[in-house]
Amino acid sequence: MTPLPLLIASIAVAGGACLQSSVGFGLNLVAAPVLIAIDRRLVPGPAALLSLVLTILVAHRERDAIDLRGVGWALVGRIPGTVLGALTVAVLSERGLGIAFSVLLLVAVALSASGYALPRTAPTLVGVGLLSGFMGTTTSVGGPPMSLIYQDEEGATIRGTLAGFLTVGISLSLVSLALVGRFGAAEVGASAALLPALLVGFVLSRWTAPRLDGHHTRAAVLVVSAASAVALLARDLFSY
Repeated sequence: MTPLPLLIASIAVAGGACLQSSVGFGLNLVAAPVLIAIDRRLVPGPAALLSLVLTILVAHRERDAIDLRGVGWALVGRIPGTVLGALTVAVLSERGLGIAFSVLLLVAVALSASGYALPRTAPTLVGVGLLSGFMGTTTSVGGPPMSLIYQDEEGATIRGTLAGFLTVGISLSLVSLALVGRFGAAEVGASAALLPALLVGFVLSRWTAPRLDGHHTRAAVLVVSAASAVALLARDLFSY
């Protein structure tokens, strides 16, 4: 990336990382639309690798609050969802992947905005795990389905459990993307260029986490994400 796109991408990644580390979600709802607008190859692989680094950091920080039982059941669904997502990425063109990204991002926004809390049972955890696996592998945005289960929990439980689940889930997604030829050395290099911004956002969250109003922050992020998805969808639909 040239300096200006790198600066824009870094700001988006730092902001998204700070937000997710503070309220439990938001890295790729904020960053992925910016990254795919700069270069379609930055999603899903590089964006997913950045997410993996952040979820490891957050999971370690909130390790005492992780719901291990819930993570286990959700991972049962994540595996087939990841396989389906990887197969989808393998067969779509870059334009097709861009359209799929925009549509699924709008789905993620709708899920997050619905406010509907699913009961925490084994079947629902498996179901949202499957959807998270598919969306996370195709778009790098896999957190919103899980938030339907945990959105009424305390902040530490939300952050820790989603981070624990996504640490394993994103690892599976990256392996699957590598197997279909969509993740390798080039994607790792692109992620490395944005890693400093990610770490800055994580460190800043120590100060922002106690201060952010979760409801208003969530609403603002969803509006921006939806607008970004619509703009990207229009670009890809009318680019030919």
